[in-house]
Amino acid sequence: MTPPVITAYDWVPDFARGLVRDLPVRWALEETGRPYTVRYLPQGSQRGAAHRALQPFGQVPTYEDRDLVLFESGAIVLHIAQNGSGLLPADPAARARAIQWMFAALNSVELPIADFGMASLFERDQPWAKDRLPVVRARVEDRLADLAARLGEAPWLDGAFSAGDLMMICTLRQLRGSGLVEAHPALAAYVARGEARPAFGRALHAQQKGFTGQPPQSAAMLAMQGEDA
Repeated sequence: MTPPVITAYDWVPDFARGLVRDLPVRWALEETGRPYTVRYLPQGSQRGAAHRALQPFGQVPTYEDRDLVLFESGAIVLHIAQNGSGLLPADPAARARAIQWMFAALNSVELPIADFGMASLFERDQPWAKDRLPVVRARVEDRLADLAARLGEAPWLDGAFSAGDLMMICTLRQLRGSGLVEAHPALAAYVARGEARPAFGRALHAQQKGFTGQPPQSAAMLAMQGEDA
C-alpha cells in the first residue's frame, strides 16, 4: 500500500521549530504505526496555485492518501485516528469524549493562545500592544486554570491517551517559554508525559530533520503565518 503524503516546510524560523502543524499529523501517524512520506515546501511556495489546489488557504499541512486529500491538522488527525488504532477508544461514549477534547483543544484553548501569540510576537511593536497584551494573557490564564482544574491529578484527559490528548498537548506546547503552562504543575507534567511518548519523539525528530532549506529573502515571511489554524 502506498503510504500517505503530507506537506511540511523545509525551513521555518527558530521560534517555530517543533510547533508547525505537520507535527501533530506526524505524531498521529507514528502512534498508529502508519508509514508516510513528506513533500517539503520552500517558504513562499505554499501560496502558489499548485499547493492551493490542495489547501485553499495556502497553509500546511496537507494529507494525500490515494484519492483522498485533506487539509487542517485537526481533520487530518481525526481521520488518522478513525482509521487506525490507539488514538480513539472502542467504546462509543469514550470515543465521542476523545473527539470532544480535540475540538476543545482547537477552539476553547487554542483561540486565546493564538491571540496571545499574535499580541506578544507579531504585534508587540504596535502602540496599543502594551495595553492589549495583559488582556489577552489573562484570557489564556483563565483557560489554563479551567483545564488544570478538569485534569486534576489524572494522567490524561479521559482515561487512556487519545487523539484529544495529542491535540491538546500540541496546543499547550505553543506556550513554551512563556511560563504560563509551568504555572500549573499538573499541566506541565501532562505536556511532559506526552512529549515522553516514543511516537512523539520520532515525530519531532523527523520534523526537525526536515529543516534543510534556506530562509526566504524577505524576513517578513514567517512560517507561523502559513500553517493551519
